[in-house]
Formats: sequence, C-alpha cells, structure tokens
Amino acid sequence: MADYKAPLRDMRFVLNEVFEVATTWAQLPALADTVDAETVEAILEEAGKVTAKSIAPISRGGDEQGCRWEDTAVFTPDGYPQAYKTYAEGGWVGVGGDPIFGGMGMPKAVSAQVEEMINSSSLAFGLYPMLTSGACVSINTHASEALKATYLPKMYSGEWAGSMCLTEAHAGTDLGIIRTKAEPQADGSYTISGTKIFITGGEHDLTENIIHLVLAKLPDAPAGPKGISLFLVPKFMVNADGSLGARNLVSCGSIEHKMGIQASATCVMNFDGAVGYLVGEPNRGLAAMFTMMNYERLGVGIQGLASGERSYQNAIEYARDRLQSRSPLGAQAKDKVADPIIVHPDVRRMLLTMKAANEGGRAFSTYVATQLDIAKFSDDAAARERADNLVALLTPVAKAFLSDLGLETTVLGQQVFGGHGYIREWGQEQLVRDVRITQIYEGTNGIQALDLMGRKIVGSGGAFYTLFADEIRAFIASAEATLAEFTKPLSAAVDNLDELTAWVLDRAKTNPNEIGAASVEYLHAFGYMAYAYMWARMAKAALGKEAEEDFYASKLGTARFYFARLLPRIHSLSASVKAGSESLFLLDEALF
Repeated sequence: MADYKAPLRDMRFVLNEVFEVATTWAQLPALADTVDAETVEAILEEAGKVTAKSIAPISRGGDEQGCRWEDTAVFTPDGYPQAYKTYAEGGWVGVGGDPIFGGMGMPKAVSAQVEEMINSSSLAFGLYPMLTSGACVSINTHASEALKATYLPKMYSGEWAGSMCLTEAHAGTDLGIIRTKAEPQADGSYTISGTKIFITGGEHDLTENIIHLVLAKLPDAPAGPKGISLFLVPKFMVNADGSLGARNLVSCGSIEHKMGIQASATCVMNFDGAVGYLVGEPNRGLAAMFTMMNYERLGVGIQGLASGERSYQNAIEYARDRLQSRSPLGAQAKDKVADPIIVHPDVRRMLLTMKAANEGGRAFSTYVATQLDIAKFSDDAAARERADNLVALLTPVAKAFLSDLGLETTVLGQQVFGGHGYIREWGQEQLVRDVRITQIYEGTNGIQALDLMGRKIVGSGGAFYTLFADEIRAFIASAEATLAEFTKPLSAAVDNLDELTAWVLDRAKTNPNEIGAASVEYLHAFGYMAYAYMWARMAKAALGKEAEEDFYASKLGTARFYFARLLPRIHSLSASVKAGSESLFLLDEALF
C-alpha cells in the first residue's frame, strides 16, 4: 500500500480558489476574529502530518488484530491508545469545537478537510473522534449550561469520548418504537434502562470516560417519534470538582463481528438504571439528536470520499509501476519488457473516474460544509434561512452520493491492482470492506434518498430544489464565454433535473409509491448534476492557469473527463425514474 499523503494542494484549491471561503468568513462576525488564512494553513499542514505519520501506519495492523471484548471491557488494537493520545493532544478532537469550552472554533469547511484526512488514514480510527465531535454538537446546542461546562472541555480535549445510542434490536430507522425508558428522580436526574445495539465507540480503552447520548422515553411520553427524549449518560459519574466518581450502571454486553472497520468497537450497550441527564426539552430528543446527525451524515459522506482518495493514491502508484503488455499505440517504455498499465485505456478510465469522483466530492462536501457555517454563524436571518434550507436539501445527497461513489471508486482502485487487489497485503481489500458500512449507518442510503425525495422535494413542493437550481443558473448566466464547454452541459443537466423533479411532483399527487420508486435514481441524478456544478466552478478557477502549473492542467483535463464520461449517466437514471412504480408491484409477495 502506498504511504498516505494528504491532498493538501487540492484542499487549498477548493477552499481558497473555488469557494474563496475567507470572503465568506469575513462576513460572519463569529468567525471573522477566529479564522485567518495562516491559521487554516497551519491546521491543514499539521493534520496532514499527524494522520500520515501517526494514524495511517496502524491502519492495517488494527484491521488484522481488531477489537477485543472481555467481561464488558473493550480493548482496541495495539498502537491505538497511543495514537489516540497523540491525536487528542494536538487538539484535533475539538477542531470545530466551541472556543468557550476549549475547542479550536474552526468552521465546518475546515474541519471537513481534517475529517477527510483522518478517515483516509484509517476509517476505523476516525470513527472515535467523529462520534465525540458529533456528541459535542448536540450537547453544545441543546444541553444546559451546567452540563456544557461539565462535559464539553474534557470531550473537546479528547480526554473523554462520546457515543450516540439510538438503535435497538427491533427499532432501526423507526425510532418511534424504541423501548428504552427514562424514569425521573427527585434530584432532577433520570434512570435509564434499556439495550442499544450497533453503538460505535460505546466502550473502549482510548479515554478515561465515555459520554453517551441516549434516546429514551419518559413514562408519560406520547407514542411515536414525538415521545422521544435525549439523555446524557456518563460511563463514570463526575464529581462536583470535575474528578471521576463511581462507575455508572452502563456496560458493554458484546461487540459485533463485522465485515470491516475491525478496529472500531461496535457495541451492544446495556443501561441498567444508569443515571442520566435530560438534554433539551422533554419529548424533543429526536430534534436534538438530528442536530448531531446532520453533521454526522456529512461526515459519513466524507468517509466515502476519504476511502476513495486512499484507494486512488494506492492505485495510481501501482499503475505507474506495474508492467503489463504494450500500449495499443505501440511500446511506450521501450527499455522495459512491457509498458506500465497506466497506458491502457481501461486503466485510465478507472483512474480518471476515481479522480473525478474524489475531487468532485471534495468540492461538494466543502460546499455543504460552508452552508452549515453560514446557517450557524451568520447574523443575517435571510442568509441563515437560505443556508438552512440548502443544508436540509443537500445533506441526504452528501451522505448517500458520496458514500455510493466512495464504494465505486474504492472498488475501482482494487480493480486496477487485478489479482493483487484481492490480496490482503496490498491494502485495497481492507478499504473495500471498510467503506461498505458508509452506505448503511447514519440512515441507509435508501432512507437518505427517501428523505430527499419525500421530505425535501415533495415536502417543500420543490421549493428547496428551486433554491439550488436558481443558484446554478445564476452561476451559468454570469460565466464568461470561455467557460461554455462546461456551462452548456451543466445547463442541460439542470434542465433535465427540473423536468424530473416536476414529473415526480406531479405523479406523487395521485400515487404515493412514486416517491419511493423514484428516490434512489433521483438522488443519483441530483448528485451528478451537483458534481457538474462543482466541476464547472473548479474549471472556472483553473481556466487560464494551466500553463502556470500542472495542477491546473490536470484539473481541467479531469473536468472534461467528468462532463464527457460521467455526467451522461443522468440519462439512464432519468429513464429509470420515469419508468414509474408500476413494475415494482407486478409480483405478488409469493412470486418473489
């Protein structure tokens, strides 16, 4: 496996040249005095070093060894506790955290780049700080000042970790039917009883305490999702002076044996009358948890991107070195017994597909992260509302499309290796096993597509979509003629999605099945159109500079490949959507 190298040049390009994020930050008072170009550059450089030197080298060993469960205790692989300590001491767990409680206070557009680096170096390792950061978001947004002061500083510092406890054996996506109970106590606390499954980082040996955010129901809670409350449940109780007290009545009953992410502890967690504290309002827990989940869903999309990036780095090095056959045009490396496989058209197809998907995904995830920053930090109510609506629209696309393409690109990297890609020592098969979970957790991609189609498109009457489409049209209208080779197919892609959106909106009025039938293909058509917008913006930033630096020439060549070979996928996707739902219901259940 090639040594991991953070794609810092491309990250700088996206932040500084494509989106000019410094201009956006300057208009957000909460960030204007916190973020500057020098600080961001230092953060990216240092994150690149720590992930490449401390995290990436333990990824394969962590996969080979996996986590170990012994009588409720979980032990991570060799090297993980020390690597986590190094990562935490650098302040990386709190890179996006509130400075009032010791976080760095960086915008999401910056922390998203750090997330990519940590997940490229080891997706399993990256899950531990990811869950902690997400838990901090919910606590900081919804918890009392006392809870924030007690828990956030230690969580941002990485001394304590966090987990998100939603799923139960009988209740996956349908959280309204959870059975975990919360009983109020005279001192204002609650006792939490129930069992949660698939809990990432529910137990481990990386930190001295773990803070669980748990969904549970109060005795008088209404039925369904409106009866869910959110509780903070520490592994160890915290004394008034901040020191750790007695062990709480929460324990790990087992860990799952999984396809991938072997070094990430996926736990069954038992709450046996554990002491917990209400976060936010009673029966409003799902809304509080969704504050965390919007950030986590973008984060899961970034995991897909990160896996594709790591696979690409391995594949391009292999393709340059591996000698096999001669080019269709004749010998290129005449001094060698064969040409490197990068001369072959199909290998180039695979590599360029990976490169175009990765770089398009990096731009798109940064765009969504910037909208999150505007929604959080802007003092302009209209700007906040617009950004909120865009985040609502684009979050399911970011989660599902980035992770779907993440699997595709990771598998393509494995394919470049041929038989060696199937052999453990080259690292590609681990990446394929690890990335597969990204399409499943934080809401399966089918659920994300249903959210996009049902809640965000049909639910808004197409208004959220129009907001995004109008922005793209404004970009096209303002573009110079030299950009026409990119804006013309982009315009056609927007027109196509306009028509597709109108078709589904119309059919859904008389047949609710059309929403679910169209959702996955619609999300993919949306994703390819959104990436076309990203690639047009990147082409604009690169055009005219190709003689200055090979980077820009590479960017323009990849943009042309995207528009020529990947964007046309929207036509088959659109045809599938317009085929309607009828064929899905031709078979009675017994005929399957």
